[in-house]
Amino acid sequence: MKTTLLQTIFAQQTGTPDILMQFAPILIIGVIFYVLIFMPMRKRQKKLDTMIGMLKNGDKVITNSGIYGVVAGVKEKTLILKIADQVKIEISKNAVAGLQSPDESQGS
Repeated sequence: MKTTLLQTIFAQQTGTPDILMQFAPILIIGVIFYVLIFMPMRKRQKKLDTMIGMLKNGDKVITNSGIYGVVAGVKEKTLILKIADQVKIEISKNAVAGLQSPDESQGS
């Protein structure tokens, strides 16, 4: 009887931990990663998509490749960008990084 009692006590102490406790660190790391990385990235992308959707003629923009220009035409998926006198290029709307700030536009 003593061995059976000791065996049951030993079995209870060395039993497998709850499965939730095993995966808790992984879940916590996943939540932290989502909050610190994915939420701000999604918010920034939504803001950029909204800005690109509202572009109109005359807006001063900068592209991902560093080209400064003025929007001269808006098409469904592209923009006509005036980068110098008598020089216009057609770029994808996705190539726009943002609007020029006022101090950037004074230099050009």
